Amino acid sequence: MGRNIIIVGAGITGVATAEWLRRDGWKTTLIDPVEPGSPDQTSYGNAGLLARASFMPVASASLVRKAPAMILDPGSPLYMRWSYLPRLLPWLIPFFRNLARDRWVPITEGLAQVTYDCNDQHMALAKGTGAERHIQRGECVTLYRREEEYLSDRLSIETRRKFGIEPRSIDRSELRERDPNLGPAYSFATVLDDYNWLTSPGDYVAALFAHYRAQGGSFVKGKVVDLTPGATPSLTLDGGQSLSADKIALTAGVWSGPLAKKLGVKVRLTAERGYHLAIRNPAFTAPHPYMVTDAKIVVTPMENELRGAGMVEFAGIDDPARDEPVALLRKAFARLYPALDLVETESWMGRRPTTPDSLPILGEASSAPNVLHAYGGQHVGLTIGPKLGRLVADLAAGRTPNMDLAPYAPDRF
Repeated sequence: MGRNIIIVGAGITGVATAEWLRRDGWKTTLIDPVEPGSPDQTSYGNAGLLARASFMPVASASLVRKAPAMILDPGSPLYMRWSYLPRLLPWLIPFFRNLARDRWVPITEGLAQVTYDCNDQHMALAKGTGAERHIQRGECVTLYRREEEYLSDRLSIETRRKFGIEPRSIDRSELRERDPNLGPAYSFATVLDDYNWLTSPGDYVAALFAHYRAQGGSFVKGKVVDLTPGATPSLTLDGGQSLSADKIALTAGVWSGPLAKKLGVKVRLTAERGYHLAIRNPAFTAPHPYMVTDAKIVVTPMENELRGAGMVEFAGIDDPARDEPVALLRKAFARLYPALDLVETESWMGRRPTTPDSLPILGEASSAPNVLHAYGGQHVGLTIGPKLGRLVADLAAGRTPNMDLAPYAPDRF
């Protein structure tokens, strides 16, 4: 068996894949146009939450019922760039098909398989590296305006209960006792224990990468423009340089879609764009991450900042960021923490790689041998990156993973 492999894309999944392969004895070359941990990567700007209970599909009947009104409402966290709609339709049509109940159940099972052990997966990857210090453990609290809002979402409650997720409830008085700065809008919450989050996602990825390099892993700064599968797969960099190896791992997030097309593999992937607003050096911060249901955001205490992340915008990969999601994040912060100074802030936009069935793409397509796919993590890309990397290492070595990979097959579309 050959032991040379190239990993295309160096976000959390790519860096994790490269490091697990390096530990497994492969000669690894990681390729990306930017340095790992850079603000240009989607891994940099997420909410930082290792979301072990986030196995609810992006597609839901309630979302679709609300979507038309949300898109037309400038105060909604859902945005559509209408010029992008014709390009989105091949993704949107199967997205609607996945709303059926007979699809909902297997999708949640597929997501639960890759999220449930995320705490252990991240720690196994980061332990003994400079990245370990960025992992924080505690509670995650979901905020509601009223208890009725929580109780009305029976499907989510029942689905989480099925997988052993039973949050405890707290009222307004306990919320205030825990966090005296919390605004009056929220009177009810649920609490999950044993949650991990990252105090700086960009620095976390950069630290993993630094460890990988210190242990002998190679890195090429460049943009891959073509891929060729086969007995000895190869790629071409912008500028014409060609590289080949025994195997190639494609881990380039939303940019994996055009490269998969070069392989003849028809994946359904779109840029579901998200935004964050970071309050720099806040006078006070949250005691733990909050999932804020009315704003559809996660607010996370991080190193020297308090970050709110979320929003959904359907637009082209290279379309410019828009101002409205950032303005909405500012309003959400003002509602959450009315006394917080929002002067020193940083805003950011990234591109979540999202499939119509909310499941990642993982494995090898029969029509494109020796190229392993690992991308499509949507809102849980950071959460599942280390596990996807470990599974790629298993597949590259010919080991049979201890889980069914059929739901994630690259050619399932």
